[in-house]
Amino acid sequence: MGNLLRLLSRDDNPKYDVFVDFENAQPTEMERETYEIVDEVLQYSKDILQELQTYKGAVNEIREAITNPRNDLYQTRAWEAVLPLVSKLKRFYEFSQQIDDVVPRILWELCSGPLPPAQHLHTQQALVKQFAEILDFVLKFDDLKMTNPGIQNDFSYYRRTVSRLRLANQEPIDEELEVPNELANKMSLFYAHATPMLKVLSDATMRFVAENKDLPIENTTETLGTMAKVCQRMIEHRKICISACLGRREALCLVITLPPELKTLSEATLEP
Repeated sequence: MGNLLRLLSRDDNPKYDVFVDFENAQPTEMERETYEIVDEVLQYSKDILQELQTYKGAVNEIREAITNPRNDLYQTRAWEAVLPLVSKLKRFYEFSQQIDDVVPRILWELCSGPLPPAQHLHTQQALVKQFAEILDFVLKFDDLKMTNPGIQNDFSYYRRTVSRLRLANQEPIDEELEVPNELANKMSLFYAHATPMLKVLSDATMRFVAENKDLPIENTTETLGTMAKVCQRMIEHRKICISACLGRREALCLVITLPPELKTLSEATLEP
């Protein structure tokens, strides 16, 4: 298997004996600029999750509108019920684009330069913590999305209604729509994935590798693999986790959420 899998399978390497303080890590001066940019994004993650957790679809209104296609009252009720929901879905998608923007920033700080992966983890713990918080958000968001079929139903109804209005020459101009057609196409692709935020994270990581060809692929695969292995060891050594108050979801996220495409990349770096 590739370098990443080999890293995850080794248990006796002393370079994994790194303590990552997820509770108290503070940014150094070198980290501060990136840390503050990422922190500004993460501040909204709890609000996004709260909105998604309380998301109530318009299933009843849509059912009535579909059952009574010639009844204008039911059509209006469904349309008015769906519009605020589409606004929420738009905010979720826009937040995913912010995640897409900050992930390469963190990866650059953690994967570039002459330091080995373990040293990055030791000296840049605030950014490691933020990366873990992003993974934590990604898993929570996708878990909530997968258990709420109303999300895709609501957006599909919105798109069908807009298409029907367009055919009837009743559609307002794009500027008056809650979601213009071009944005709606992008949102449809986003919500079509079972785990859309994980797809964003994976694509951002792959794009980071592709756009930084002067940065050896091993820097990224070994850094992510080392992060996962360090957190795995922290979880396995329960005394360490308990005494340091590290029984948090972030460490587990780093173990299980590495983009699978990196396995292929790491295999390509092996010598014949």
